[in-house]
Amino acid sequence: MGVGHIEVDDFLDEVLLRIRSHFEGGEKIVDFVPQGSLRKTVDLSLPLEGRGIDSVMADIDEFLRYSVRTNHPGFMNPLWGGMNIAAFAGEVIATLSNNSMYTFELSPMATLIEQALIRRMCEIVGYSDGNGSLTTGGSNGNMIGMMCARYQIDPLGQRRGFSGDNLVCYVSIESHYSVLMAANVLGIGFDNVIKIPCDESGRMRIDKLQEEIERTRTNGQTPFCVIATAGTTVRGAFDPIKEIAEICSGNDIWLHVDAAWGGSCMFSTKHRDLMDGVELADSVCWDAHKMMGVPLVCSAFLIKKPEILRKVCSHGDVAHYLFHGDSEDVDIGRISLQCGRRNDALKLFLAWREKGDAGWARLVDSYVDLADHLQSLVEADEKLEMVSSRVWSNVCMRYVVEGFDLNDVNFQIRERMMREGRFMVSSSKVGDIVILRPVIANPAVTRDVLDSFVENAIQIGDDIVRGLPSTI
Repeated sequence: MGVGHIEVDDFLDEVLLRIRSHFEGGEKIVDFVPQGSLRKTVDLSLPLEGRGIDSVMADIDEFLRYSVRTNHPGFMNPLWGGMNIAAFAGEVIATLSNNSMYTFELSPMATLIEQALIRRMCEIVGYSDGNGSLTTGGSNGNMIGMMCARYQIDPLGQRRGFSGDNLVCYVSIESHYSVLMAANVLGIGFDNVIKIPCDESGRMRIDKLQEEIERTRTNGQTPFCVIATAGTTVRGAFDPIKEIAEICSGNDIWLHVDAAWGGSCMFSTKHRDLMDGVELADSVCWDAHKMMGVPLVCSAFLIKKPEILRKVCSHGDVAHYLFHGDSEDVDIGRISLQCGRRNDALKLFLAWREKGDAGWARLVDSYVDLADHLQSLVEADEKLEMVSSRVWSNVCMRYVVEGFDLNDVNFQIRERMMREGRFMVSSSKVGDIVILRPVIANPAVTRDVLDSFVENAIQIGDDIVRGLPSTI
């Protein structure tokens, strides 16, 4: 069967060649071009008459030329990276089959696979009768957790509408910004998200949480939700879930745990205690596309009391054109905010079947061991310093040479690294201090890579300060 001037088989062969080439990698993470220049360089016009299949390969080549190689060994920027080949295969097959996840009728195998995954993840968390669904990411999972908390405090509000200005949610000052997004979408309001101070390690302070809950009640408002963070974005800190759960239980407040980044610690016997008490929480979000290396997006929302999630998503009950009585207990569109939803379950299922719990545990342990190695390199060099304690695979560090604006120097180090293309790490702040924040979540990272990264950071830092006037 012909398609344009290229047969289907030949076309797929050409696509596969590019996939192989991308997996083999290159010397640079990205051929960095500033956005203003890239806009002028690439052709993004959408034609009135199609150019045919012949043009597709050129477009693919241009896309890949300027894309970031997230499987490159020097890629340590966000909380994800690398590629699991079994999961990649699952992504391709899921797209090929093009199922939608709202009914068993349209996604029979995918529905059963997702339910099996959710049951296993609930078992790991400690929810013997729990349930949940895959979502569009940790941000969505946090919002669903807040929706469930709001329903619990005021079930009738689902029909008459909620008065968000009376409800108050609590998070640590180092929590993810998605909590504010959820408050915005749900009408809670930014001012009703109370940010609790953290200790020197970036963990929510229990005494301050209790104080704020009491202050809320004194003000005539209603505390309805605490969101604990298991693996903060910058420092990788884990809030004390067990102690927070005790406070929530004593005050009849929903506890949601944002374990998007740190949830994978539960596979590891060495590191599971970072989430001690998670089984006491009411709901959890957990991203498999982060430390587990499954392609974006693959994220789970898990809940201890499934009947609340079903009530929150009961808007789907009117969809007689989708849902039929004989499959009410199996159609996962009834416990999802989405109608049309892609199959994100197959890639996680294939990866899990390939690795098993023990394989995930080894992966988690290896990442933390690599972060330990990087920390030891930083602490051994007088031109570098750790800016925070750490328990996870985030390493908060900076270049330090007296007599210069170190915030500016470290910002420049990161920018120059990105342009050189050998390493890509994040820049952030701990307090007022600008830091370099490499994160180990990429199976291509090795000790040799980290040795080279440290050497490169010092070389760039030395070069920068040679061109700056000293402040001494």
